[in-house]
Amino acid sequence: MSNIHKAFENGKAFIPFITCGDPDINTTLETVRAAVEAGADLIELGIPFSDPTAEGPVIQAANLRALKGGVTTDKIFSMVEDLRRDIKIPMVFMTYANVIFSYGTEKFISRAHEIGIDGLIIPDLPFEEKEEFLPACHKYGVDLISMIAPTSENRIAMIAREAEGFLYIVSSLGVTGTRSEIKTDLAKIIEAVRKNSKIPCAIGFGISTPEQAKKMAAISDGAIVGSAIIKILAKYGTQAPRYVGEYVKAMKEAVR
Repeated sequence: MSNIHKAFENGKAFIPFITCGDPDINTTLETVRAAVEAGADLIELGIPFSDPTAEGPVIQAANLRALKGGVTTDKIFSMVEDLRRDIKIPMVFMTYANVIFSYGTEKFISRAHEIGIDGLIIPDLPFEEKEEFLPACHKYGVDLISMIAPTSENRIAMIAREAEGFLYIVSSLGVTGTRSEIKTDLAKIIEAVRKNSKIPCAIGFGISTPEQAKKMAAISDGAIVGSAIIKILAKYGTQAPRYVGEYVKAMKEAVR
């Protein structure tokens, strides 16, 4: 078992998503540290990919900026090693199956464990195909985090029963991005999860304001925010860490 459970031990968790290498590795380092200082409970680190199918335009653009800037998986591994000198909270990678396959599944997951990564989120991995990665994840103690979407319906119980780390509840149909309102009946999805699993669940996709975060955390164990943070990075570039810290502080207070 990884350290992910620690993120949920002190009440509701706030989980920021950050695309590694946008605009550069040093800014990512500073942004993660600012987010942790501001009260983040778990950090989701995106490894850029040229065709991130689950992402909306904001995170797609961040992926392209990072790749154009020369970020590589090895540079991200080195960055996490640096972070682990002082960052104790759980950290997970979010990336696509192709990134892991091209690096070598066993090599990728063993290295992720070595540098202190607690879990792996692979949005384009169907639940039914998780055996591609599960043996290596279990071998090295890295949780393979499952996602439950509004379309999961009859599969919720099955996914929840086999979940590890935490369950990522996708709030809305479509890709990532800020939304003015979230209309999915999430309470019903979470009720089905609770009947089948004791694993914490956090809601992501579309959350951008403290009000939304508070609402989502009230029915789950935490809120995940990506696009709103990436917008701050796009706006302020290398000056962004301070502003991300302020944003995370306000969001953490809202979920608390």
